[in-house]
Amino acid sequence: QYRHGKWGMQFAFSLKGSVFPKALALALPNALLSAVLHYAFGTSALSRVAEVAGPGLGLSGANVLGGFSFILGFLIVFRSQQAYARWWEGCTLLQQL
Repeated sequence: QYRHGKWGMQFAFSLKGSVFPKALALALPNALLSAVLHYAFGTSALSRVAEVAGPGLGLSGANVLGGFSFILGFLIVFRSQQAYARWWEGCTLLQQL
């Protein structure tokens, strides 16, 4: 029988030394605000903005998702590149010792 000891699910969701409470404090109000705005305006507000703005301005859901995915992918690649550069620099400095 496996005994997880202190490294079980309780450890993953512990509040002492965790970033979850701070992240939840930042994310929960924004999630509630977006839910209220979505409920208040619905999808009809976006379609009205698209009608006024005209065609081809990228206000459809697919274009917004594509732009968001591109930016998110770029940020992930950039951060990975930076982390690898720091790791490689640490390895070269360790070899110089």
